[in-house]
Amino acid sequence: MNIGVLGAGQLGRMLALAGYPLANRFTFLDTTGHPSAGIGDVMVYTDQHHLEDFLAGVDLVTYEFEHLPVSLVRAIEEIKPVYPSSEAIRICQNRAEEKALFDRLGIPTPAYRLVEHADELEAAARELGCPVVAKSVTEGYDGKGQAVIRDPAEAADAWRAINHPKLIVESFVDFVREVSIIAVRGRDGEVAFYPMAENQHVDGILRYSIAPLPDLDESVQQTADGYIRALLDELDYVGVLTLELFQCADGSLLANEMAPRVHNSGHWSMDGAVTSQFENHLRAIQGLPLGDTAARLPTCMVNVIGREGDPAAILALDDAHLHRYDKSERPGRKLAHVNLLAPTHAELLEKVRACAALLPDAPAPRFSFE
Repeated sequence: MNIGVLGAGQLGRMLALAGYPLANRFTFLDTTGHPSAGIGDVMVYTDQHHLEDFLAGVDLVTYEFEHLPVSLVRAIEEIKPVYPSSEAIRICQNRAEEKALFDRLGIPTPAYRLVEHADELEAAARELGCPVVAKSVTEGYDGKGQAVIRDPAEAADAWRAINHPKLIVESFVDFVREVSIIAVRGRDGEVAFYPMAENQHVDGILRYSIAPLPDLDESVQQTADGYIRALLDELDYVGVLTLELFQCADGSLLANEMAPRVHNSGHWSMDGAVTSQFENHLRAIQGLPLGDTAARLPTCMVNVIGREGDPAAILALDDAHLHRYDKSERPGRKLAHVNLLAPTHAELLEKVRACAALLPDAPAPRFSFE
Protein backbone atom coordinates (compact mmCIF):
# COMPACT_ATOMS: atom_id res chain seq x y z
CA MET A 1 0.00 0.00 0.00
CA ASN A 2 1.25 3.48 -0.84
CA ILE A 3 0.71 5.82 2.08
CA GLY A 4 0.61 9.56 1.62
CA VAL A 5 2.00 11.61 4.51
CA LEU A 6 1.26 15.29 4.99
CA GLY A 7 4.50 16.72 6.35
CA ALA A 8 8.05 15.58 5.69
CA GLY A 9 9.99 15.75 8.96
CA GLN A 10 11.52 13.19 11.28
CA LEU A 11 8.16 11.76 12.37
CA GLY A 12 7.36 10.95 8.76
CA ARG A 13 10.83 9.47 8.38
CA MET A 14 10.23 7.15 11.33
CA LEU A 15 6.78 6.18 10.02
CA ALA A 16 8.39 5.11 6.76
CA LEU A 17 11.10 3.13 8.53
CA ALA A 18 8.37 1.28 10.44
CA GLY A 19 6.31 0.74 7.29
CA TYR A 20 8.87 -0.74 4.94
CA PRO A 21 8.73 -4.19 6.62
CA LEU A 22 4.96 -4.11 5.93
CA ALA A 23 5.72 -3.48 2.22
CA ASN A 24 4.35 0.05 2.48
CA ARG A 25 5.58 2.77 0.16
CA PHE A 26 5.55 6.43 1.19
CA THR A 27 4.98 9.73 -0.56
CA PHE A 28 5.41 12.89 1.50
CA LEU A 29 3.72 16.20 0.75
CA ASP A 30 5.67 19.02 2.36
CA THR A 31 3.82 22.28 3.02
CA THR A 32 6.70 24.16 4.66
CA GLY A 33 9.25 24.32 1.87
CA HIS A 34 11.82 22.67 4.15
CA PRO A 35 11.40 18.87 3.94
CA SER A 36 13.82 16.83 6.03
CA ALA A 37 12.44 13.27 5.87
CA GLY A 38 15.26 12.14 3.56
CA ILE A 39 13.32 9.01 2.66
CA GLY A 40 10.56 7.93 0.26
CA ASP A 41 9.22 10.26 -2.42
CA VAL A 42 9.01 13.88 -1.29
CA MET A 43 6.86 16.48 -3.04
CA VAL A 44 6.76 20.16 -2.10
CA TYR A 45 3.23 21.57 -2.22
CA THR A 46 2.95 24.93 -3.92
CA ASP A 47 -0.14 24.56 -6.14
CA GLN A 48 -3.07 22.33 -7.03
CA HIS A 49 -1.07 20.34 -9.57
CA HIS A 50 1.26 19.08 -6.85
CA LEU A 51 -1.72 18.00 -4.76
CA GLU A 52 -3.27 16.16 -7.70
CA ASP A 53 -0.01 14.35 -8.42
CA PHE A 54 0.35 13.44 -4.74
CA LEU A 55 -3.17 12.01 -4.48
CA ALA A 56 -2.90 10.10 -7.75
CA GLY A 57 -0.13 7.96 -6.31
CA VAL A 58 -1.41 7.12 -2.82
CA ASP A 59 -4.07 4.80 -1.40
CA LEU A 60 -4.71 6.71 1.83
CA VAL A 61 -3.36 9.75 3.64
CA THR A 62 -2.10 10.39 7.16
CA TYR A 63 -0.02 13.19 8.66
CA GLU A 64 2.97 13.73 10.92
CA PHE A 65 2.31 17.41 11.57
CA GLU A 66 -1.00 18.97 12.64
CA HIS A 67 -0.23 22.57 11.65
CA LEU A 68 -1.87 22.12 8.26
CA PRO A 69 -4.60 24.13 6.54
CA VAL A 70 -7.82 22.39 7.58
CA SER A 71 -9.30 23.33 4.19
CA LEU A 72 -6.51 21.36 2.49
CA VAL A 73 -7.14 18.25 4.60
CA ARG A 74 -10.89 18.48 3.98
CA ALA A 75 -10.27 18.73 0.24
CA ILE A 76 -8.12 15.61 0.40
CA GLU A 77 -10.85 13.78 2.35
CA GLU A 78 -13.17 14.28 -0.63
CA ILE A 79 -10.80 12.17 -2.73
CA LYS A 80 -8.90 9.75 -0.49
CA PRO A 81 -9.33 8.36 3.06
CA VAL A 82 -7.54 10.50 5.66
CA TYR A 83 -6.65 9.07 9.09
CA PRO A 84 -6.98 10.70 11.59
CA SER A 85 -9.72 12.96 10.24
CA SER A 86 -9.64 16.70 9.57
CA GLU A 87 -11.86 17.19 12.63
CA ALA A 88 -9.02 16.01 14.87
CA ILE A 89 -6.70 18.55 13.25
CA ARG A 90 -9.28 21.33 13.53
CA ILE A 91 -9.69 20.82 17.27
CA CYS A 92 -6.00 20.32 18.04
CA GLN A 93 -5.08 23.49 16.16
CA ASN A 94 -7.25 25.57 18.45
CA ARG A 95 -6.62 25.45 22.18
CA ALA A 96 -10.05 26.93 22.92
CA GLU A 97 -11.77 24.16 20.94
CA GLU A 98 -9.54 21.59 22.61
CA LYS A 99 -10.39 22.80 26.11
CA ALA A 100 -14.09 22.87 25.23
CA LEU A 101 -13.85 19.23 24.13
CA PHE A 102 -12.09 18.28 27.37
CA ASP A 103 -14.81 20.07 29.35
CA ARG A 104 -17.57 18.34 27.40
CA LEU A 105 -16.05 14.89 28.03
CA GLY A 106 -15.41 15.56 31.72
CA ILE A 107 -11.62 15.52 31.36
CA PRO A 108 -10.26 17.89 34.05
CA THR A 109 -7.88 20.70 33.05
CA PRO A 110 -6.14 23.57 34.83
CA ALA A 111 -8.41 26.59 35.37
CA TYR A 112 -8.32 28.80 32.27
CA ARG A 113 -9.70 31.95 30.64
CA LEU A 114 -9.88 33.11 27.03
CA VAL A 115 -8.79 36.71 26.38
CA GLU A 116 -8.71 39.00 23.36
CA HIS A 117 -6.96 42.09 24.73
CA ALA A 118 -4.04 42.99 27.00
CA ASP A 119 -6.47 44.38 29.60
CA GLU A 120 -8.37 41.10 29.62
CA LEU A 121 -5.08 39.25 29.99
CA GLU A 122 -4.22 41.34 33.05
CA ALA A 123 -7.69 40.75 34.53
CA ALA A 124 -7.38 36.99 33.95
CA ALA A 125 -3.98 36.96 35.63
CA ARG A 126 -5.48 38.68 38.68
CA GLU A 127 -8.51 36.38 38.75
CA LEU A 128 -6.58 33.12 38.37
CA GLY A 129 -3.70 34.23 40.57
CA CYS A 130 -0.12 34.49 39.35
CA PRO A 131 1.87 32.83 38.05
CA VAL A 132 -0.15 31.98 34.95
CA VAL A 133 0.89 30.88 31.49
CA ALA A 134 -0.54 32.67 28.44
CA LYS A 135 -0.59 30.82 25.12
CA SER A 136 -1.73 31.73 21.62
CA VAL A 137 -5.01 29.95 20.89
CA THR A 138 -3.67 28.76 17.53
CA GLU A 139 -0.16 27.95 16.37
CA GLY A 140 2.79 27.59 18.72
CA TYR A 141 4.55 24.42 19.86
CA ASP A 142 7.76 23.43 21.65
CA GLY A 143 7.38 26.46 23.92
CA LYS A 144 6.73 28.97 21.14
CA GLY A 145 3.77 31.38 21.30
CA GLN A 146 3.55 31.48 25.08
CA ALA A 147 4.74 33.41 28.11
CA VAL A 148 4.76 33.01 31.88
CA ILE A 149 3.23 35.94 33.76
CA ARG A 150 4.42 36.24 37.37
CA ASP A 151 2.72 39.56 38.08
CA PRO A 152 -0.40 41.06 36.44
CA ALA A 153 1.70 44.13 35.57
CA GLU A 154 3.59 41.93 33.06
CA ALA A 155 0.43 41.29 31.03
CA ALA A 156 0.93 44.09 28.49
CA ASP A 157 4.49 42.98 27.70
CA ALA A 158 3.37 39.35 27.39
CA TRP A 159 0.54 40.35 25.05
CA ARG A 160 2.98 42.17 22.76
CA ALA A 161 5.54 39.35 22.89
CA ILE A 162 3.04 36.64 21.93
CA ASN A 163 1.47 38.93 19.30
CA HIS A 164 -1.69 36.92 18.70
CA PRO A 165 -5.31 38.14 18.58
CA LYS A 166 -6.61 35.57 21.11
CA LEU A 167 -4.91 33.88 24.04
CA ILE A 168 -5.75 31.20 26.54
CA VAL A 169 -4.57 31.88 30.09
CA GLU A 170 -4.03 28.92 32.40
CA SER A 171 -3.32 28.71 36.11
CA PHE A 172 -0.06 27.17 37.10
CA VAL A 173 -0.50 23.63 38.40
CA ASP A 174 1.30 22.36 41.49
CA PHE A 175 2.16 19.08 39.82
CA VAL A 176 4.45 16.23 40.76
CA ARG A 177 5.38 15.43 37.18
CA GLU A 178 4.42 15.86 33.55
CA VAL A 179 3.18 12.66 31.95
CA SER A 180 1.68 11.53 28.68
CA ILE A 181 -0.59 8.73 27.58
CA ILE A 182 -0.41 7.43 24.03
CA ALA A 183 -3.10 5.21 22.59
CA VAL A 184 -3.98 3.85 19.18
CA ARG A 185 -7.43 3.15 17.75
CA GLY A 186 -8.08 0.95 14.73
CA ARG A 187 -10.65 1.35 12.01
CA ASP A 188 -12.83 -1.20 13.81
CA GLY A 189 -12.74 0.74 17.10
CA GLU A 190 -10.16 -1.51 18.79
CA VAL A 191 -8.03 0.52 21.23
CA ALA A 192 -4.59 -0.22 22.70
CA PHE A 193 -2.84 1.86 25.36
CA TYR A 194 0.87 2.37 25.94
CA PRO A 195 2.28 2.61 29.46
CA MET A 196 2.30 6.22 30.65
CA ALA A 197 5.59 8.08 30.30
CA GLU A 198 7.09 10.75 32.53
CA ASN A 199 8.41 13.70 30.53
CA GLN A 200 11.01 16.31 31.39
CA HIS A 201 11.01 19.55 29.38
CA VAL A 202 13.68 22.24 29.22
CA ASP A 203 12.80 25.64 27.70
CA GLY A 204 9.53 24.14 26.46
CA ILE A 205 11.24 21.33 24.52
CA LEU A 206 11.05 17.67 25.55
CA ARG A 207 14.40 16.31 26.76
CA TYR A 208 13.62 12.98 28.44
CA SER A 209 10.74 10.48 28.44
CA ILE A 210 10.81 7.37 30.60
CA ALA A 211 8.38 4.43 30.62
CA PRO A 212 6.97 2.48 32.26
CA LEU A 213 6.93 4.29 35.61
CA PRO A 214 7.95 2.26 38.69
CA ASP A 215 5.74 4.19 41.11
CA LEU A 216 2.59 4.66 39.03
CA ASP A 217 -0.53 3.33 40.67
CA GLU A 218 -2.55 1.19 38.28
CA SER A 219 -5.61 3.34 38.98
CA VAL A 220 -3.80 6.39 37.56
CA GLN A 221 -3.00 4.52 34.34
CA GLN A 222 -6.64 3.43 34.14
CA THR A 223 -7.82 7.03 34.64
CA ALA A 224 -5.58 8.21 31.80
CA ASP A 225 -6.74 5.32 29.62
CA GLY A 226 -10.34 6.40 30.25
CA TYR A 227 -9.64 10.02 29.31
CA ILE A 228 -7.92 9.20 26.05
CA ARG A 229 -10.48 6.51 25.14
CA ALA A 230 -13.22 9.13 25.52
CA LEU A 231 -11.36 11.39 23.08
CA LEU A 232 -10.72 8.56 20.61
CA ASP A 233 -14.36 7.47 20.60
CA GLU A 234 -15.79 11.01 20.46
CA LEU A 235 -13.66 11.84 17.40
CA ASP A 236 -14.15 8.39 15.80
CA TYR A 237 -10.39 8.51 15.66
CA VAL A 238 -8.14 6.18 13.67
CA GLY A 239 -4.40 6.11 14.44
CA VAL A 240 -2.17 7.20 17.32
CA LEU A 241 -3.32 9.96 19.69
CA THR A 242 -1.28 11.55 22.48
CA LEU A 243 -2.61 13.28 25.59
CA GLU A 244 -0.21 15.31 27.74
CA LEU A 245 -1.17 15.61 31.42
CA PHE A 246 -0.02 16.94 34.77
CA GLN A 247 -0.05 14.49 37.67
CA CYS A 248 -0.75 16.14 41.02
CA ALA A 249 0.42 15.02 44.46
CA ASP A 250 -2.86 13.19 45.16
CA GLY A 251 -2.46 11.20 41.95
CA SER A 252 -5.12 13.14 40.04
CA LEU A 253 -4.51 14.09 36.42
CA LEU A 254 -5.13 17.39 34.62
CA ALA A 255 -5.07 17.45 30.83
CA ASN A 256 -2.70 19.91 29.18
CA GLU A 257 -3.08 19.27 25.45
CA MET A 258 -3.41 16.52 22.88
CA ALA A 259 -1.59 15.79 19.63
CA PRO A 260 -3.29 13.89 16.77
CA ARG A 261 -0.21 11.94 15.69
CA VAL A 262 2.77 9.91 16.74
CA HIS A 263 4.57 11.88 19.43
CA ASN A 264 8.06 12.63 20.73
CA SER A 265 7.16 11.17 24.15
CA GLY A 266 6.42 7.85 22.43
CA HIS A 267 9.78 7.46 20.71
CA TRP A 268 10.86 5.15 23.56
CA SER A 269 8.49 2.57 22.07
CA MET A 270 10.72 2.09 19.00
CA ASP A 271 13.08 -0.06 21.04
CA GLY A 272 11.32 -0.39 24.39
CA ALA A 273 7.86 -1.69 23.43
CA VAL A 274 6.75 -4.88 21.71
CA THR A 275 5.21 -2.74 18.94
CA SER A 276 6.28 0.85 18.34
CA GLN A 277 3.85 3.74 18.12
CA PHE A 278 4.89 4.12 14.45
CA GLU A 279 4.08 0.55 13.48
CA ASN A 280 0.81 0.65 15.40
CA HIS A 281 -0.22 3.88 13.68
CA LEU A 282 0.37 2.23 10.31
CA ARG A 283 -1.47 -0.91 11.39
CA ALA A 284 -4.44 1.19 12.52
CA ILE A 285 -4.83 3.30 9.39
CA GLN A 286 -4.57 0.22 7.14
CA GLY A 287 -7.19 -1.73 9.09
CA LEU A 288 -4.66 -4.27 10.40
CA PRO A 289 -4.76 -5.78 13.92
CA LEU A 290 -3.05 -3.64 16.53
CA GLY A 291 0.22 -4.82 18.03
CA ASP A 292 1.13 -5.41 21.68
CA THR A 293 1.94 -2.11 23.43
CA ALA A 294 3.66 -3.60 26.51
CA ALA A 295 7.11 -2.39 27.50
CA ARG A 296 9.93 -4.89 27.04
CA LEU A 297 12.15 -3.25 29.69
CA PRO A 298 12.38 0.09 31.52
CA THR A 299 13.25 2.55 28.73
CA CYS A 300 14.26 6.19 28.52
CA MET A 301 14.25 8.37 25.41
CA VAL A 302 16.87 11.14 25.40
CA ASN A 303 16.39 13.92 22.84
CA VAL A 304 19.49 15.24 21.11
CA ILE A 305 18.92 18.97 20.64
CA GLY A 306 20.97 21.69 18.98
CA ARG A 307 24.27 19.84 18.77
CA GLU A 308 25.05 16.15 18.35
CA GLY A 309 27.39 14.17 20.53
CA ASP A 310 29.85 11.53 19.37
CA PRO A 311 27.78 8.67 17.90
CA ALA A 312 30.47 6.10 18.69
CA ALA A 313 30.56 7.10 22.36
CA ILE A 314 26.78 6.95 22.63
CA LEU A 315 26.58 3.56 20.94
CA ALA A 316 29.27 2.22 23.26
CA LEU A 317 26.68 2.36 26.06
CA ASP A 318 25.05 -1.02 26.67
CA ASP A 319 21.62 -1.41 25.04
CA ALA A 320 21.70 2.12 23.59
CA HIS A 321 19.89 2.81 20.30
CA LEU A 322 20.67 5.99 18.38
CA HIS A 323 18.13 7.36 15.91
CA ARG A 324 19.56 10.25 13.90
CA TYR A 325 17.39 12.47 11.70
CA ASP A 326 20.09 13.57 9.22
CA LYS A 327 19.53 17.25 10.05
CA SER A 328 22.04 20.07 10.37
CA GLU A 329 22.85 21.45 13.81
CA ARG A 330 20.96 24.53 14.99
CA PRO A 331 20.07 25.80 18.48
CA GLY A 332 16.80 24.27 19.69
CA ARG A 333 16.52 21.84 16.78
CA LYS A 334 15.70 18.18 17.39
CA LEU A 335 18.52 16.28 15.69
CA ALA A 336 18.18 12.74 17.01
CA HIS A 337 17.12 10.70 19.99
CA VAL A 338 18.69 7.88 21.98
CA ASN A 339 16.66 5.04 23.47
CA LEU A 340 18.26 3.44 26.51
CA LEU A 341 17.07 0.16 28.05
CA ALA A 342 18.00 -1.56 31.32
CA PRO A 343 16.66 -4.38 33.52
CA THR A 344 15.90 -2.01 36.42
CA HIS A 345 15.04 1.66 36.77
CA ALA A 346 18.11 2.24 38.95
CA GLU A 347 20.40 0.89 36.22
CA LEU A 348 18.47 2.86 33.62
CA LEU A 349 18.97 6.15 35.48
CA GLU A 350 22.71 5.54 35.67
CA LYS A 351 22.77 4.94 31.94
CA VAL A 352 20.70 8.06 31.21
CA ARG A 353 23.13 10.21 33.18
CA ALA A 354 26.06 8.67 31.32
CA CYS A 355 24.35 9.42 28.01
CA ALA A 356 23.52 13.01 29.02
CA ALA A 357 27.20 13.58 29.84
CA LEU A 358 28.04 12.72 26.22
CA LEU A 359 25.64 15.30 24.75
CA PRO A 360 26.54 19.00 24.46
CA ASP A 361 24.46 21.20 26.78
CA ALA A 362 22.23 18.33 27.92
CA PRO A 363 20.77 19.03 31.39
CA ALA A 364 20.93 16.39 34.07
CA PRO A 365 17.72 14.37 34.17
CA ARG A 366 15.47 14.56 37.23
CA PHE A 367 12.59 12.14 37.57
CA SER A 368 9.93 12.27 40.26
CA PHE A 369 10.41 8.66 41.39
CA GLU A 370 14.12 9.03 42.21
